[in-house]
Amino acid sequence: MTYKTIKYKVEENLGILTLNRPAMVNAINRQLTEELIDFWQHRQTDHSVKVILLRGEGDRGFCSGLDLKDIQAMYQADKEMAQSPVGVYQFQRRLSLMFRLMRTAPQPIIAAVHGAAIGGGLSLAYTSDIRLSSDDVVFRAQFINLGVGGADMGSSYFLWRIVGWGKAVEMCLTGNKVGANEALQIGLVNHVYPREELMPAAKKMATAMAQKSALALQMTKEAFNMSLNGMNYEYMVSMEDRNQTILNLAMTGGIETTLQK
Repeated sequence: MTYKTIKYKVEENLGILTLNRPAMVNAINRQLTEELIDFWQHRQTDHSVKVILLRGEGDRGFCSGLDLKDIQAMYQADKEMAQSPVGVYQFQRRLSLMFRLMRTAPQPIIAAVHGAAIGGGLSLAYTSDIRLSSDDVVFRAQFINLGVGGADMGSSYFLWRIVGWGKAVEMCLTGNKVGANEALQIGLVNHVYPREELMPAAKKMATAMAQKSALALQMTKEAFNMSLNGMNYEYMVSMEDRNQTILNLAMTGGIETTLQK
């Protein structure tokens, strides 16, 4: 697929994915949805890249959420779909597939978030493994403000695990803005930087992570995914023991060089 709404480049073993609709504050339209699905599907078997850095093009923001004009045009063009629960549900599942594929991608994902991170933009951020932001960032769980449910695109799964139950419910029921200082305080972001320092800091972290073993990065991400999905303590420790055994055997088996690739 030829990408028009995203850009992707590889620097050694670091992949940099850029949302590329700056005139629309990188809003998620149907084309961007399909391109991101294609992109993340290809990353499932891409073992040449160890870490993905996700960013948004332009000064105005990371991602302003769904492109409502595009969605409205889709429903006007296909009124049967718009009036069909099955059709609307299938489209919703297509949107959520973007995020599901992010979690199954073997590469850890660092989101470098600036300006607006609204609705689907917030979802792209919290679905990533690590979030760094500029000091002018604005997060908002926009869904409730659109007249639909406040639990959308993984918010009822991820948000309370990141920021705590009470804050997550508040965000999803009120649709209020969360600025950089509050985002740092509640753990929504790991670090906050001045705008001009955000990408250098994100690349520094991503580059440092990319020096680690590719298998170790993947298995660590998988461990956290399993924990998120509700495994109990005993199962989690057993899974960690298994991972460490495999990695140690690989190291002592004289394939250190291979393991680092």
